[in-house]
Amino acid sequence: MTNDVLQGDSGPATAARVAELVVDVPDFPQAGVMFKDLTPLFADGPAFRELIDVIVDHYGADTFDVVVGVEARGFVIAAAVAYAAGKGVVPVRKAGKLPRPAHSASYALEYGQATLEISEGSFTSGQRVLVVDDVLATGGTAEATLDLVERSGGQVAGFLVLIELGFLNGRERLTGRPVHALLRV
Repeated sequence: MTNDVLQGDSGPATAARVAELVVDVPDFPQAGVMFKDLTPLFADGPAFRELIDVIVDHYGADTFDVVVGVEARGFVIAAAVAYAAGKGVVPVRKAGKLPRPAHSASYALEYGQATLEISEGSFTSGQRVLVVDDVLATGGTAEATLDLVERSGGQVAGFLVLIELGFLNGRERLTGRPVHALLRV
């Protein structure tokens, strides 16, 4: 793929940077799924820092109060964005992983079913929340997470993913929501 073919909401250079560090793993976690392994991107300190800076610069640290990361790879991104912006971070976990009472939402994945939870009281009423995750596929995880944030009293300030799998139409499921993808494939 050449840089002029790559697309993303932060421009072709950022899209190319993400693309060069992602490894496609066929048939994981099951046959027919092409898993996007972000481990090489996370392991490349200068590239990871560059992309976190792109995210913080895009939103501006004054537009959100806290960052939500979706289990598990979203935790890595959320923690780095929160640190760079001087904000707190709140995890959205798989069911049964949180010690306190939690709001939950079940949804369909590209390859199964899942339930996510967020601790009750994670936000003050109207607190501006930037939600980050690794990949937007069918939109089920994103839709469930954004719903959980709002049911918990937060106001969604933005939703960012490193990679959007456009052929799965997840963005359509989020109509009216602020979606920003660094790389769209």
